[in-house]
Formats: sequence, structure tokens, C-alpha cells
Amino acid sequence: MTVLLSVERLETCYGASQALFGIDLAIREGEMVTLLGRNGMGKTTTVKSIVGLLQPRLGSIIFRGEAITGLTADRIGRAGIGLVPEGRQIFPNLSVRENLLAWRSNRSGTSQPWTLDKVFAFFPSLADRQSHMGNQLSGGEQQMLAIGRVLMTNPHLMILDEATEGLAPLVRADIWRCLVALKETGLALLVIDKYVRTLIGIADRHYIIERGRVEWQGSSSALSQQPELWQRYLGV
Repeated sequence: MTVLLSVERLETCYGASQALFGIDLAIREGEMVTLLGRNGMGKTTTVKSIVGLLQPRLGSIIFRGEAITGLTADRIGRAGIGLVPEGRQIFPNLSVRENLLAWRSNRSGTSQPWTLDKVFAFFPSLADRQSHMGNQLSGGEQQMLAIGRVLMTNPHLMILDEATEGLAPLVRADIWRCLVALKETGLALLVIDKYVRTLIGIADRHYIIERGRVEWQGSSSALSQQPELWQRYLGV
């Protein structure tokens, strides 16, 4: 498979405090890849560096063969990277329908773009509540809306930061099923979450970050055979 995103030797600082120390990772077209690690180890900083919310100090980020290192977040978004952020960050005073339409774009230039009707077919609960305000939705519905907004941009790559944080087990399972279905459409996914047992079953490859460095990378099969890594780096 063709490499869609390549990150090499990425270093990022918050002022004088360095947070990333040479992160290397790659995502191929159509892959689901995870970024694992305890809180504060650099996962969100890596994501923010990729999407332009933080400016790296060193390193390179190549997306679809073009350097995007140092570009602004809006330019990176237009290039086809969509972020479902931690905390969802939907517009609370817009309706479900308005939240989705506000993000409508065909950034990948696909001949079969995601539309309002397609998103509602994919998330029937959103269709039932399309006139409700964002702040009237449950946590699971808000996460579906956050995913739906990114789908409306028709990205090449979707990044989900804390994909199921704070969700009930049944709702969490619904989100996992949605991500598997999206992967089957050919959409590449980078997922941050803590449920390693579930992720092993649905993702292709994994990166474990510890103190701003990639300490391990490998396939789901390899990770499933090394449970000692879970305790050492993930506290599972």
C-alpha cells in the first residue's frame, strides 16, 4: 500500500519545554493505525503537530507526497486531514444539521462524496435528532456528530483523539463498529484511545509512545503476543 502520511524525526516544544523527541510514524492508504500510551506521553502533541495546531521545532511531515511541515491548520485541513478532537468540540448552539453543513466540502475530490443524506444514513440517530442543538445530544451522539462533521469534508485521513473517552460500553462499541465500517470504505484512520484489547481486534498497526518517543511499533498480531508491553507502557 502507498504511504499516505509519513512523520520523521518530529520534535515539538511548548516554549522551553520539549514534548516530542524524534517521533517517526507512517500511515498507509486504507490503514487503521493507533497511537497508544499513558496520559501525558505525547499522543495529543503528536496529533496537534501533524494537523498544524502546534509548530514542530524539527522533523518532517509528508502527506500524499507533499511536505506539510509548518503549514497552518486550515491549509492542512484543506489538504485532506480531518481531526475529530478530544472533547468533540461541536458547535453547541447549532443544530445537528447545521453542524454538518458548516463543514461541507469535498477536499479529496472524490466522485462519491459524503453528503448530509449519507451521514444520516450512516448515523440514523443523528437523522432522528437533526433539528436538536449540539448541546442537547448525548455524549455518544456528540461523538457521532464530530465524526460526521469530518466525513462531510471528505478527507483522505481521519484522526480521532480519545475516540471513545467518557462513553458507555454499548455506545463505545457502536463507535468501534463505525470506525471499522469507515476503514472498509478505504478511509485511512489514526486513532488515539486506551482500549488496547479492542484496538488489537480492529486496527492494522500500533505505535506506543513513552515520554515523547516511539518505544514500540508493530502489527496487531505482534502486540497481542506481548502483553508485557501493555503493563509497561499502557498500564493495562
